[in-house]
Amino acid sequence: MRQENCCGGVVFLILGTIAKTAHNKQVLDKLQVERERGITVKAQSASLFYNHEGVNYLLNLIDTPGHVDFSYEVSRSLSACQGVILVVDANEGIQAQTVANFYLAFEAQLAIIPVINKIDLKHADPERVEKQIEKLFDIPIDKCVRISAKQGTNVEKVLQKIIEKIPPPQCNTADPLKALVFDSTFDHYRGVIANIALFGGEIQKGHKIVSAHTKKRYEVNEVGILTPDEQPTHKLYAGQVGYVIAGMKEVTEAQIGDTLFLYKQPVEPLPGFKSVKPMVFAGMYPVDQTEYNNLKSALEKLTLNDSSVTIHRDSSLALGAGWRLGFLGLLHMEVFNQRLEQEYNMSVILTAPTVPYKAILSSAKLIKEYGKAEITIINPAQFPEKISVSEYLEPTVLGTIVTPQEYIGKIIVLCQDRRAVQKDMLYIDEHRVMLKYLFPLNEIVLDFYDALKSLSSGYASFDYENAGYQAADLIKMDILLNGNPVEELATIIHSDKAYATGKLLCERLKDAIPRQLFEIAIQAAIGKRIIARETLKAYRKNVVAKCYGGDITRRMKLLKRQAEGKKLMRKIGNVEVPRDAFIRVLKREPDK
Repeated sequence: MRQENCCGGVVFLILGTIAKTAHNKQVLDKLQVERERGITVKAQSASLFYNHEGVNYLLNLIDTPGHVDFSYEVSRSLSACQGVILVVDANEGIQAQTVANFYLAFEAQLAIIPVINKIDLKHADPERVEKQIEKLFDIPIDKCVRISAKQGTNVEKVLQKIIEKIPPPQCNTADPLKALVFDSTFDHYRGVIANIALFGGEIQKGHKIVSAHTKKRYEVNEVGILTPDEQPTHKLYAGQVGYVIAGMKEVTEAQIGDTLFLYKQPVEPLPGFKSVKPMVFAGMYPVDQTEYNNLKSALEKLTLNDSSVTIHRDSSLALGAGWRLGFLGLLHMEVFNQRLEQEYNMSVILTAPTVPYKAILSSAKLIKEYGKAEITIINPAQFPEKISVSEYLEPTVLGTIVTPQEYIGKIIVLCQDRRAVQKDMLYIDEHRVMLKYLFPLNEIVLDFYDALKSLSSGYASFDYENAGYQAADLIKMDILLNGNPVEELATIIHSDKAYATGKLLCERLKDAIPRQLFEIAIQAAIGKRIIARETLKAYRKNVVAKCYGGDITRRMKLLKRQAEGKKLMRKIGNVEVPRDAFIRVLKREPDK
Protein backbone atom coordinates (compact mmCIF):
# COMPACT_ATOMS: atom_id res chain seq x y z
CA MET A 1 0.00 0.00 0.00
CA ARG A 2 1.35 3.44 -0.96
CA GLN A 3 0.47 6.73 0.69
CA GLU A 4 0.42 10.42 -0.25
CA ASN A 5 0.36 13.50 1.98
CA CYS A 6 -1.50 16.41 0.47
CA CYS A 7 -2.71 19.81 1.58
CA GLY A 8 -5.18 22.37 0.21
CA GLY A 9 -8.26 24.40 1.08
CA VAL A 10 -10.35 21.66 -0.49
CA VAL A 11 -13.88 20.39 0.03
CA PHE A 12 -13.52 16.73 -0.85
CA LEU A 13 -15.83 13.78 -1.10
CA ILE A 14 -14.47 11.10 1.23
CA LEU A 15 -15.44 7.86 -0.41
CA GLY A 16 -17.44 5.87 2.11
CA THR A 17 -15.61 7.52 5.03
CA ILE A 18 -18.40 9.95 5.88
CA ALA A 19 -22.07 9.02 5.70
CA LYS A 20 -24.01 11.15 3.21
CA THR A 21 -26.66 12.67 5.51
CA ALA A 22 -28.30 16.09 5.88
CA HIS A 23 -26.28 16.69 9.08
CA ASN A 24 -22.90 16.23 7.40
CA LYS A 25 -22.42 19.77 6.17
CA GLN A 26 -19.19 21.71 6.82
CA VAL A 27 -17.70 18.47 8.20
CA LEU A 28 -14.19 19.90 8.57
CA ASP A 29 -15.36 23.23 9.99
CA LYS A 30 -15.56 21.98 13.58
CA LEU A 31 -15.43 25.33 15.38
CA GLN A 32 -18.60 27.33 15.95
CA VAL A 33 -16.87 30.47 14.66
CA GLU A 34 -16.04 28.66 11.38
CA ARG A 35 -19.63 27.59 10.83
CA GLU A 36 -21.00 31.05 11.66
CA ARG A 37 -18.59 33.01 9.46
CA GLY A 38 -18.31 30.43 6.67
CA ILE A 39 -14.49 30.50 6.78
CA THR A 40 -11.79 28.01 7.75
CA VAL A 41 -9.78 29.10 10.81
CA LYS A 42 -8.05 25.86 11.88
CA ALA A 43 -6.26 23.41 9.58
CA GLN A 44 -8.01 19.99 9.83
CA SER A 45 -6.42 16.64 8.96
CA ALA A 46 -8.26 13.72 7.38
CA SER A 47 -6.98 10.36 6.10
CA LEU A 48 -8.82 8.13 3.64
CA PHE A 49 -8.20 4.86 1.79
CA TYR A 50 -8.69 4.94 -1.99
CA ASN A 51 -8.40 2.07 -4.47
CA HIS A 52 -6.86 3.08 -7.79
CA GLU A 53 -6.21 0.49 -10.51
CA GLY A 54 -6.30 -2.33 -7.97
CA VAL A 55 -3.82 -0.69 -5.55
CA ASN A 56 -4.90 0.61 -2.13
CA TYR A 57 -3.65 4.12 -1.34
CA LEU A 58 -3.75 5.98 1.97
CA LEU A 59 -4.27 9.69 1.30
CA ASN A 60 -3.53 12.12 4.13
CA LEU A 61 -5.36 15.38 3.42
CA ILE A 62 -5.17 18.65 5.36
CA ASP A 63 -7.86 21.31 4.84
CA THR A 64 -6.23 24.73 5.38
CA PRO A 65 -7.55 28.30 5.77
CA GLY A 66 -7.30 30.71 2.84
CA HIS A 67 -7.23 34.08 4.64
CA VAL A 68 -3.88 35.85 5.13
CA ASP A 69 -4.39 36.14 8.91
CA PHE A 70 -4.16 32.33 9.17
CA SER A 71 -1.15 31.87 6.86
CA TYR A 72 0.76 30.33 9.81
CA GLU A 73 -1.71 27.41 9.71
CA VAL A 74 -0.97 27.01 5.97
CA SER A 75 2.84 27.15 6.30
CA ARG A 76 2.75 24.61 9.18
CA SER A 77 0.58 22.24 7.15
CA LEU A 78 2.84 22.55 4.08
CA SER A 79 5.78 21.26 6.13
CA ALA A 80 3.97 17.92 6.56
CA CYS A 81 2.94 17.63 2.87
CA GLN A 82 4.35 16.64 -0.52
CA GLY A 83 1.82 18.52 -2.65
CA VAL A 84 -1.15 20.91 -2.66
CA ILE A 85 -4.57 21.21 -4.22
CA LEU A 86 -5.09 24.89 -5.10
CA VAL A 87 -8.86 25.45 -5.14
CA VAL A 88 -10.23 28.43 -7.11
CA ASP A 89 -13.91 29.46 -7.21
CA ALA A 90 -15.34 29.20 -10.77
CA ASN A 91 -17.64 32.14 -10.00
CA GLU A 92 -15.25 34.54 -8.19
CA GLY A 93 -11.99 33.68 -9.99
CA ILE A 94 -8.55 34.25 -8.49
CA GLN A 95 -8.60 36.20 -5.21
CA ALA A 96 -5.72 38.03 -3.48
CA GLN A 97 -5.23 35.17 -0.99
CA THR A 98 -5.08 32.61 -3.87
CA VAL A 99 -1.95 34.38 -5.10
CA ALA A 100 -0.38 34.41 -1.60
CA ASN A 101 -1.09 30.70 -0.99
CA PHE A 102 0.22 29.70 -4.43
CA TYR A 103 3.58 31.32 -3.71
CA LEU A 104 3.78 29.65 -0.26
CA ALA A 105 3.46 26.24 -1.96
CA PHE A 106 5.73 27.25 -4.88
CA GLU A 107 8.53 28.36 -2.51
CA ALA A 108 8.20 25.04 -0.61
CA GLN A 109 8.75 23.27 -4.00
CA LEU A 110 5.57 21.21 -3.68
CA ALA A 111 3.56 19.64 -6.52
CA ILE A 112 0.54 21.89 -7.28
CA ILE A 113 -2.80 20.62 -8.66
CA PRO A 114 -5.11 23.53 -9.70
CA VAL A 115 -8.80 22.72 -9.11
CA ILE A 116 -11.71 24.91 -10.25
CA ASN A 117 -14.67 24.34 -7.90
CA LYS A 118 -18.39 25.30 -8.03
CA ILE A 119 -18.78 24.72 -11.82
CA ASP A 120 -22.45 23.87 -11.11
CA LEU A 121 -23.28 27.52 -10.26
CA LYS A 122 -25.41 29.51 -12.71
CA HIS A 123 -22.79 32.26 -13.34
CA ALA A 124 -19.71 30.02 -13.19
CA ASP A 125 -17.11 30.79 -15.86
CA PRO A 126 -14.38 28.10 -15.64
CA GLU A 127 -12.81 29.13 -19.00
CA ARG A 128 -12.09 32.64 -17.66
CA VAL A 129 -10.63 31.20 -14.43
CA GLU A 130 -8.39 28.79 -16.40
CA LYS A 131 -6.98 31.74 -18.36
CA GLN A 132 -6.34 33.64 -15.10
CA ILE A 133 -4.46 30.62 -13.66
CA GLU A 134 -2.37 30.32 -16.85
CA LYS A 135 -1.53 34.04 -16.92
CA LEU A 136 -0.70 34.47 -13.20
CA PHE A 137 0.80 31.08 -12.27
CA ASP A 138 2.07 29.83 -15.66
CA ILE A 139 0.12 26.55 -15.27
CA PRO A 140 -1.23 25.19 -18.63
CA ILE A 141 -5.03 25.17 -19.01
CA ASP A 142 -5.11 21.38 -19.59
CA LYS A 143 -3.63 20.81 -16.08
CA CYS A 144 -6.71 22.36 -14.37
CA VAL A 145 -9.43 20.04 -13.03
CA ARG A 146 -13.04 21.31 -13.10
CA ILE A 147 -15.15 19.99 -10.22
CA SER A 148 -18.34 20.51 -8.27
CA ALA A 149 -17.69 19.37 -4.69
CA LYS A 150 -21.38 19.86 -3.87
CA GLN A 151 -22.59 17.46 -6.59
CA GLY A 152 -19.48 15.21 -6.57
CA THR A 153 -18.63 15.95 -10.23
CA ASN A 154 -15.03 14.97 -11.14
CA VAL A 155 -14.00 14.55 -7.46
CA GLU A 156 -12.59 11.09 -8.27
CA LYS A 157 -10.48 12.76 -10.97
CA VAL A 158 -8.83 14.92 -8.25
CA LEU A 159 -7.97 11.81 -6.22
CA GLN A 160 -6.46 10.20 -9.32
CA LYS A 161 -4.41 13.36 -9.99
CA ILE A 162 -3.11 13.26 -6.39
CA ILE A 163 -1.84 9.70 -6.93
CA GLU A 164 -0.29 10.51 -10.34
CA LYS A 165 1.28 13.92 -9.57
CA ILE A 166 2.19 13.91 -5.86
CA PRO A 167 5.16 11.76 -4.75
CA PRO A 168 4.89 9.57 -1.62
CA PRO A 169 6.84 10.75 1.49
CA GLN A 170 10.53 9.80 1.42
CA CYS A 171 11.06 8.05 4.76
CA ASN A 172 11.76 4.60 6.18
CA THR A 173 10.08 2.58 8.97
CA ALA A 174 13.47 0.99 9.78
CA ASP A 175 14.85 4.38 10.91
CA PRO A 176 14.48 5.51 14.57
CA LEU A 177 11.23 7.29 15.44
CA LYS A 178 11.18 10.95 14.40
CA ALA A 179 7.78 12.68 14.65
CA LEU A 180 6.97 16.37 14.09
CA VAL A 181 4.20 17.93 16.22
CA PHE A 182 2.40 20.24 13.77
CA ASP A 183 -0.78 20.92 15.76
CA SER A 184 -2.32 20.14 19.15
CA THR A 185 -5.56 20.48 21.11
CA PHE A 186 -6.46 20.16 24.80
CA ASP A 187 -9.01 17.65 26.10
CA HIS A 188 -10.17 18.01 29.73
CA TYR A 189 -10.16 14.23 30.28
CA ARG A 190 -7.27 12.98 28.13
CA GLY A 191 -4.90 15.96 28.30
CA VAL A 192 -3.02 17.18 25.24
CA ILE A 193 -3.79 15.51 21.87
CA ALA A 194 -0.82 16.10 19.53
CA ASN A 195 -1.17 15.86 15.73
CA ILE A 196 2.05 14.38 14.34
CA ALA A 197 3.70 13.67 10.99
CA LEU A 198 6.12 10.72 11.09
CA PHE A 199 9.42 11.29 9.26
CA GLY A 200 10.90 7.96 10.34
CA GLY A 201 10.24 4.83 12.40
CA GLU A 202 6.92 3.78 13.93
CA ILE A 203 4.92 4.48 17.11
CA GLN A 204 2.41 2.38 19.06
CA LYS A 205 0.67 2.19 22.43
CA GLY A 206 3.10 1.46 25.28
CA HIS A 207 6.12 3.08 23.60
CA LYS A 208 8.21 5.40 25.82
CA ILE A 209 8.75 8.69 23.98
CA VAL A 210 10.73 11.86 24.75
CA SER A 211 10.06 15.47 23.74
CA ALA A 212 13.15 17.15 22.21
CA HIS A 213 11.94 20.54 23.50
CA THR A 214 11.08 19.79 27.16
CA LYS A 215 13.23 16.58 27.53
CA LYS A 216 10.25 15.04 29.40
CA ARG A 217 9.43 11.33 29.04
CA TYR A 218 5.93 9.99 28.32
CA GLU A 219 4.21 6.66 27.75
CA VAL A 220 1.98 6.49 24.67
CA ASN A 221 -1.65 5.79 25.64
CA GLU A 222 -3.23 5.93 22.19
CA VAL A 223 -2.30 6.49 18.54
CA GLY A 224 -4.57 6.80 15.55
CA ILE A 225 -5.52 8.50 12.31
CA LEU A 226 -8.07 11.26 11.71
CA THR A 227 -10.86 10.35 9.30
CA PRO A 228 -11.58 13.30 10.12
CA ASP A 229 -12.78 12.00 13.54
CA GLU A 230 -10.21 10.27 15.74
CA GLN A 231 -9.89 6.59 14.88
CA PRO A 232 -7.47 4.60 17.09
CA THR A 233 -5.06 2.25 15.29
CA HIS A 234 -2.50 -0.32 16.43
CA LYS A 235 0.50 1.60 15.00
CA LEU A 236 1.51 4.67 13.02
CA TYR A 237 4.28 4.23 10.44
CA ALA A 238 6.82 6.57 8.78
CA GLY A 239 5.09 8.86 6.28
CA GLN A 240 1.73 8.76 8.06
CA VAL A 241 -0.11 11.69 9.62
CA GLY A 242 -2.07 10.98 12.80
CA TYR A 243 -2.49 11.82 16.47
CA VAL A 244 -0.87 10.68 19.71
CA ILE A 245 -2.12 10.88 23.33
CA ALA A 246 0.71 10.42 25.84
CA GLY A 247 -0.53 11.80 29.16
CA MET A 248 0.68 15.38 28.65
CA LYS A 249 -1.28 17.27 31.30
CA GLU A 250 0.13 20.78 30.91
CA VAL A 251 -0.69 22.91 27.86
CA THR A 252 2.97 24.01 27.65
CA GLU A 253 4.22 20.44 27.13
CA ALA A 254 3.11 20.07 23.48
CA GLN A 255 5.05 22.78 21.68
CA ILE A 256 4.12 23.07 18.01
CA GLY A 257 7.25 22.32 15.94
CA ASP A 258 8.59 19.93 18.63
CA THR A 259 10.20 16.57 17.71
CA LEU A 260 9.22 13.33 19.47
CA PHE A 261 11.58 10.32 19.58
CA LEU A 262 11.84 6.98 21.39
CA TYR A 263 13.43 6.84 24.85
CA LYS A 264 17.18 6.03 24.62
CA GLN A 265 17.05 6.49 20.81
CA PRO A 266 17.72 10.23 20.42
CA VAL A 267 17.57 11.79 16.94
CA GLU A 268 18.53 15.15 15.43
CA PRO A 269 15.47 17.40 16.10
CA LEU A 270 13.54 18.56 13.04
CA PRO A 271 13.92 22.28 12.21
CA GLY A 272 10.37 23.01 13.42
CA PHE A 273 8.61 26.20 12.35
CA LYS A 274 9.74 29.79 12.08
CA SER A 275 8.24 31.78 14.92
CA VAL A 276 5.79 34.28 13.46
CA LYS A 277 6.01 38.01 14.01
CA PRO A 278 2.74 39.54 15.24
CA MET A 279 1.40 42.35 13.04
CA VAL A 280 -1.26 43.76 15.39
CA PHE A 281 -1.24 44.21 19.19
CA ALA A 282 -4.22 44.76 21.49
CA GLY A 283 -4.73 44.88 25.24
CA MET A 284 -7.01 42.20 26.73
CA TYR A 285 -8.50 42.59 30.22
CA PRO A 286 -11.18 40.64 32.14
CA VAL A 287 -14.45 42.56 32.54
CA ASP A 288 -14.30 41.64 36.24
CA GLN A 289 -10.87 41.30 37.90
CA THR A 290 -12.11 38.27 39.90
CA GLU A 291 -12.15 36.40 36.55
CA TYR A 292 -8.39 37.00 36.00
CA ASN A 293 -7.25 33.41 36.79
CA ASN A 294 -10.04 31.84 34.71
CA LEU A 295 -9.10 34.04 31.76
CA LYS A 296 -5.42 33.15 32.21
CA SER A 297 -6.25 29.42 32.06
CA ALA A 298 -8.49 29.93 28.99
CA LEU A 299 -5.76 31.90 27.19
CA GLU A 300 -3.18 29.15 27.87
CA LYS A 301 -5.46 26.46 26.43
CA LEU A 302 -6.46 28.52 23.40
CA THR A 303 -2.88 29.52 22.56
CA LEU A 304 -1.95 25.80 22.57
CA ASN A 305 -4.42 25.42 19.71
CA ASP A 306 -3.43 28.75 18.08
CA SER A 307 0.29 29.15 18.71
CA SER A 308 0.65 32.21 16.43
CA VAL A 309 -0.71 34.45 19.25
CA THR A 310 1.95 36.04 21.47
CA ILE A 311 1.15 36.97 25.10
CA HIS A 312 2.82 39.45 27.47
CA ARG A 313 1.48 40.46 30.87
CA ASP A 314 0.29 44.05 31.10
CA SER A 315 -1.58 46.26 33.55
CA SER A 316 -3.54 49.47 33.30
CA LEU A 317 -4.61 51.92 36.01
CA ALA A 318 -8.06 52.06 34.46
CA LEU A 319 -8.64 48.46 33.41
CA GLY A 320 -6.57 46.51 35.95
CA ALA A 321 -4.34 43.48 35.30
CA GLY A 322 -4.42 41.93 31.84
CA TRP A 323 -2.31 41.00 28.82
CA ARG A 324 -0.99 42.54 25.62
CA LEU A 325 -1.64 40.06 22.83
CA GLY A 326 0.01 39.96 19.41
CA PHE A 327 -2.04 38.76 16.40
CA LEU A 328 -1.31 38.15 12.70
CA GLY A 329 -4.09 40.53 11.65
CA LEU A 330 -7.47 42.03 12.50
CA LEU A 331 -9.62 39.03 11.52
CA HIS A 332 -7.29 36.81 13.57
CA MET A 333 -7.91 39.10 16.58
CA GLU A 334 -11.71 39.03 16.12
CA VAL A 335 -11.81 35.24 15.69
CA PHE A 336 -9.59 34.69 18.77
CA ASN A 337 -11.89 36.91 20.86
CA GLN A 338 -14.97 35.09 19.53
CA ARG A 339 -13.44 31.68 20.33
CA LEU A 340 -12.70 32.83 23.90
CA GLU A 341 -16.37 33.75 24.33
CA GLN A 342 -17.83 30.64 22.66
CA GLU A 343 -15.44 27.89 23.79
CA TYR A 344 -14.50 29.18 27.27
CA ASN A 345 -17.44 31.49 28.10
CA MET A 346 -15.05 34.38 28.85
CA SER A 347 -16.16 37.98 28.41
CA VAL A 348 -13.22 40.36 27.88
CA ILE A 349 -12.38 44.00 27.16
CA LEU A 350 -10.30 44.30 23.98
CA THR A 351 -8.60 47.68 23.43
CA ALA A 352 -8.03 49.33 20.05
CA PRO A 353 -5.31 47.52 18.05
CA THR A 354 -1.82 49.03 17.72
CA VAL A 355 1.27 48.07 15.71
CA PRO A 356 4.92 47.64 16.83
CA TYR A 357 7.11 50.67 16.01
CA LYS A 358 10.90 50.96 16.25
CA ALA A 359 13.25 53.78 17.28
CA ILE A 360 16.96 54.22 16.50
CA LEU A 361 18.44 55.77 19.66
CA SER A 362 21.09 58.50 19.50
CA SER A 363 21.40 59.07 23.27
CA ALA A 364 24.35 57.11 24.74
CA LYS A 365 22.55 56.96 28.10
CA LEU A 366 19.47 55.27 26.60
CA ILE A 367 21.58 52.88 24.49
CA LYS A 368 23.33 51.78 27.69
CA GLU A 369 19.98 51.42 29.49
CA TYR A 370 18.38 49.25 26.75
CA GLY A 371 21.62 47.48 25.77
CA LYS A 372 21.03 48.17 22.05
CA ALA A 373 20.60 51.10 19.64
CA GLU A 374 17.31 49.87 18.07
CA ILE A 375 14.30 49.33 20.32
CA THR A 376 10.78 48.08 19.58
CA ILE A 377 7.88 50.13 20.96
CA ILE A 378 4.65 48.23 21.64
CA ASN A 379 3.20 50.49 24.33
CA PRO A 380 2.97 54.32 23.89
CA ALA A 381 4.30 54.68 27.47
CA GLN A 382 7.70 53.41 26.19
CA PHE A 383 7.90 56.02 23.40
CA PRO A 384 11.27 57.87 23.72
CA GLU A 385 11.59 61.67 23.34
CA LYS A 386 12.50 62.95 19.87
CA ILE A 387 15.66 64.62 21.21
CA SER A 388 17.20 61.21 22.07
CA VAL A 389 16.18 59.46 18.82
CA SER A 390 17.85 59.72 15.41
CA GLU A 391 14.99 58.01 13.53
CA TYR A 392 11.56 56.46 14.10
CA LEU A 393 10.49 53.43 12.02
CA GLU A 394 7.01 52.10 11.26
CA PRO A 395 6.05 48.62 9.96
CA THR A 396 4.95 48.31 6.32
CA VAL A 397 3.10 45.64 4.35
CA LEU A 398 2.91 44.83 0.64
CA GLY A 399 -0.81 44.71 -0.09
CA THR A 400 -2.41 42.92 -3.06
CA ILE A 401 -5.87 44.04 -4.17
CA VAL A 402 -7.84 42.12 -6.84
CA THR A 403 -10.86 44.09 -8.05
CA PRO A 404 -13.25 44.50 -11.00
CA GLN A 405 -11.88 47.32 -13.19
CA GLU A 406 -14.86 49.69 -12.70
CA TYR A 407 -13.80 50.32 -9.06
CA ILE A 408 -10.13 51.17 -9.77
CA GLY A 409 -10.53 54.97 -9.43
CA LYS A 410 -12.19 54.83 -6.00
CA ILE A 411 -9.70 52.23 -4.69
CA ILE A 412 -6.66 54.26 -5.84
CA VAL A 413 -8.03 57.33 -3.98
CA LEU A 414 -8.60 55.19 -0.84
CA CYS A 415 -5.02 53.85 -0.99
CA GLN A 416 -3.56 57.35 -1.43
CA ASP A 417 -5.53 58.56 1.61
CA ARG A 418 -3.83 55.75 3.59
CA ARG A 419 -0.31 56.97 2.60
CA ALA A 420 0.19 53.96 0.30
CA VAL A 421 2.68 53.84 -2.59
CA GLN A 422 1.67 52.01 -5.80
CA LYS A 423 4.14 49.26 -6.83
CA ASP A 424 2.37 47.39 -9.63
CA MET A 425 -0.84 47.16 -11.65
CA LEU A 426 -1.72 44.12 -13.76
CA TYR A 427 -4.86 43.20 -15.75
CA ILE A 428 -5.61 39.52 -14.93
CA ASP A 429 -8.24 39.48 -17.72
CA GLU A 430 -10.49 42.03 -19.44
CA HIS A 431 -12.57 42.56 -16.27
CA ARG A 432 -10.27 42.15 -13.26
CA VAL A 433 -7.19 44.07 -12.12
CA MET A 434 -4.49 43.21 -9.57
CA LEU A 435 -3.01 46.22 -7.72
CA LYS A 436 0.07 46.07 -5.49
CA TYR A 437 0.62 48.82 -2.88
CA LEU A 438 3.12 49.40 -0.09
CA PHE A 439 1.06 50.36 2.99
CA PRO A 440 2.07 51.57 6.45
CA LEU A 441 0.56 48.82 8.64
CA ASN A 442 -1.13 51.24 11.07
CA GLU A 443 -3.20 52.64 8.16
CA ILE A 444 -4.89 49.30 7.44
CA VAL A 445 -5.32 47.66 10.87
CA LEU A 446 -8.57 49.40 11.77
CA ASP A 447 -11.06 49.81 8.96
CA PHE A 448 -9.27 49.58 5.59
CA TYR A 449 -10.80 46.20 4.68
CA ASP A 450 -14.34 47.41 5.49
CA ALA A 451 -13.80 50.61 3.46
CA LEU A 452 -12.46 48.58 0.50
CA LYS A 453 -15.44 46.22 0.57
CA SER A 454 -18.00 49.06 0.72
CA LEU A 455 -16.30 50.97 -2.14
CA SER A 456 -16.23 47.89 -4.37
CA SER A 457 -19.71 46.58 -3.43
CA GLY A 458 -17.97 43.57 -1.82
CA TYR A 459 -16.19 42.44 -5.01
CA ALA A 460 -12.58 43.44 -4.17
CA SER A 461 -10.33 41.09 -2.20
CA PHE A 462 -7.30 42.12 -0.13
CA ASP A 463 -4.22 40.28 1.07
CA TYR A 464 -0.92 41.49 2.53
CA GLU A 465 2.54 40.30 3.53
CA ASN A 466 5.19 41.78 5.80
CA ALA A 467 7.49 44.27 4.02
CA GLY A 468 9.79 45.34 6.86
CA TYR A 469 10.14 48.83 8.36
CA GLN A 470 10.48 52.32 6.88
CA ALA A 471 11.41 55.72 8.35
CA ALA A 472 8.39 57.79 9.44
CA ASP A 473 7.56 61.06 11.16
CA LEU A 474 5.98 59.56 14.30
CA ILE A 475 4.76 61.43 17.35
CA LYS A 476 3.23 60.57 20.71
CA MET A 477 -0.12 62.22 21.34
CA ASP A 478 -1.34 62.65 24.92
CA ILE A 479 -4.90 63.25 26.08
CA LEU A 480 -5.22 65.80 28.92
CA LEU A 481 -8.14 66.25 31.29
CA ASN A 482 -7.91 69.68 32.93
CA GLY A 483 -4.19 69.67 32.13
CA ASN A 484 -3.47 66.21 33.58
CA PRO A 485 -2.33 63.50 31.09
CA VAL A 486 -4.33 60.24 30.98
CA GLU A 487 -1.77 57.46 30.44
CA GLU A 488 -4.20 54.88 29.03
CA LEU A 489 -5.30 57.16 26.17
CA ALA A 490 -1.82 58.08 24.84
CA THR A 491 -1.27 56.97 21.21
CA ILE A 492 1.56 56.87 18.65
CA ILE A 493 0.54 58.27 15.27
CA HIS A 494 1.96 59.80 12.10
CA SER A 495 2.20 63.60 12.29
CA ASP A 496 -0.11 63.98 9.22
CA LYS A 497 -2.96 62.22 11.05
CA ALA A 498 -2.46 63.87 14.47
CA TYR A 499 -5.14 66.58 14.22
CA ALA A 500 -7.93 64.30 12.90
CA THR A 501 -7.19 61.55 15.47
CA GLY A 502 -6.89 64.03 18.35
CA LYS A 503 -10.20 65.68 17.48
CA LEU A 504 -11.95 62.29 17.22
CA LEU A 505 -10.64 61.11 20.63
CA CYS A 506 -11.66 64.39 22.32
CA GLU A 507 -15.18 64.12 20.85
CA ARG A 508 -15.49 60.48 22.01
CA LEU A 509 -14.35 61.40 25.52
CA LYS A 510 -16.79 64.32 25.69
CA ASP A 511 -19.64 61.85 25.07
CA ALA A 512 -18.24 59.21 27.45
CA ILE A 513 -17.29 61.24 30.58
CA PRO A 514 -20.18 62.19 32.88
CA ARG A 515 -20.64 65.93 33.59
CA GLN A 516 -19.20 67.29 36.84
CA LEU A 517 -19.94 70.35 39.02
CA PHE A 518 -16.99 72.06 37.30
CA GLU A 519 -15.96 72.54 33.68
CA ILE A 520 -13.62 69.88 32.15
CA ALA A 521 -11.19 70.75 29.37
CA ILE A 522 -10.48 67.67 27.19
CA GLN A 523 -7.34 68.30 25.12
CA ALA A 524 -5.13 66.42 22.68
CA ALA A 525 -1.49 67.47 23.00
CA ILE A 526 1.81 66.80 21.21
CA GLY A 527 4.47 67.71 23.75
CA LYS A 528 3.43 71.17 25.02
CA ARG A 529 1.33 72.04 21.94
CA ILE A 530 -2.47 71.59 22.15
CA ILE A 531 -3.88 70.44 18.79
CA ALA A 532 -7.55 69.74 19.65
CA ARG A 533 -9.94 70.63 22.47
CA GLU A 534 -13.46 69.89 23.60
CA THR A 535 -15.08 71.42 26.70
CA LEU A 536 -17.47 69.49 28.93
CA LYS A 537 -19.72 72.09 30.49
CA ALA A 538 -20.35 72.04 34.26
CA TYR A 539 -23.68 71.39 35.98
CA ARG A 540 -24.91 74.86 36.87
CA LYS A 541 -27.49 75.99 39.40
CA ASN A 542 -29.59 78.95 38.30
CA VAL A 543 -28.44 81.38 41.05
CA VAL A 544 -30.34 84.34 39.58
CA ALA A 545 -33.73 82.59 39.70
CA LYS A 546 -34.70 84.50 42.90
CA CYS A 547 -33.89 87.91 41.32
CA TYR A 548 -36.84 89.64 39.73
CA GLY A 549 -36.56 93.25 38.73
CA GLY A 550 -34.13 95.42 40.72
CA ASP A 551 -30.59 96.44 39.84
CA ILE A 552 -28.40 94.47 37.33
CA THR A 553 -25.42 94.63 39.76
CA ARG A 554 -27.21 92.17 42.09
CA ARG A 555 -27.41 89.59 39.26
CA MET A 556 -23.77 90.17 38.24
CA LYS A 557 -22.58 89.76 41.85
CA LEU A 558 -24.33 86.35 42.19
CA LEU A 559 -22.97 85.10 38.83
CA LYS A 560 -19.44 86.28 39.68
CA ARG A 561 -19.51 84.47 43.04
CA GLN A 562 -20.69 81.25 41.30
CA ALA A 563 -17.91 81.53 38.69
CA GLU A 564 -15.26 81.93 41.44
CA GLY A 565 -16.60 78.86 43.25
CA LYS A 566 -16.45 76.81 40.02
CA LYS A 567 -12.90 78.03 39.37
CA LEU A 568 -11.77 76.94 42.86
CA MET A 569 -13.53 73.58 42.47
CA ARG A 570 -11.81 73.01 39.13
CA LYS A 571 -8.40 73.60 40.79
CA ILE A 572 -8.93 71.14 43.63
CA GLY A 573 -11.36 68.68 41.98
CA ASN A 574 -10.06 65.49 40.33
CA VAL A 575 -11.70 64.22 37.17
CA GLU A 576 -12.71 60.64 37.88
CA VAL A 577 -12.99 58.85 34.53
CA PRO A 578 -15.32 55.88 35.04
CA ARG A 579 -14.19 52.46 33.81
CA ASP A 580 -16.96 52.13 31.21
CA ALA A 581 -15.90 55.50 29.70
CA PHE A 582 -12.39 54.09 29.15
CA ILE A 583 -13.89 50.96 27.61
CA ARG A 584 -16.04 53.00 25.21
CA VAL A 585 -13.08 55.10 24.07
CA LEU A 586 -10.45 52.33 23.95
CA LYS A 587 -12.59 49.64 22.34
CA ARG A 588 -12.27 49.51 18.59
CA GLU A 589 -15.71 50.58 17.50
CA PRO A 590 -16.28 52.29 14.16
CA ASP A 591 -17.80 55.73 14.48
CA LYS A 592 -21.38 56.02 13.46
